[in-house]
Amino acid sequence: MIFGQDRLELRKMYAEAWRKAREGEILSPLESQIAEVIAEHPEYHAAVAGEDLDASFTPEEGRSNPFLHMGLHLALRDQVATDRPPGIREVFNRLAARSSERLDAEHRAIDCLAEILWEAQRELRAPDEMEYLDRLKRLT
Repeated sequence: MIFGQDRLELRKMYAEAWRKAREGEILSPLESQIAEVIAEHPEYHAAVAGEDLDASFTPEEGRSNPFLHMGLHLALRDQVATDRPPGIREVFNRLAARSSERLDAEHRAIDCLAEILWEAQRELRAPDEMEYLDRLKRLT
């Protein structure tokens, strides 16, 4: 596993990648990917650079979780790059071609990904890749 199971350690990895990017330091390939996603989300810069990396970000507080959101972007980009599940690259590229910006297409796609993951967690089963692809296809 790349990140491990510790939420705080994962968030520290985001913070460190963002710090290094801002200071012009050399980044690993993974840090570059993380920093790129953070750069595309200025609304999360304070959360990533802040002191309170262990915040809950619960819906009850009316706060969305910036780390979850950015992690979904990274997951989707990895799925497209590796074409896993098979066919996602073609489906996503069609969606991106129909969107005004690639980031908008990603936001639409990660909504589907989040739903599929939530449903799988709720039902204690593996995510349904075919249903995921079907939902993405409906967006195109």
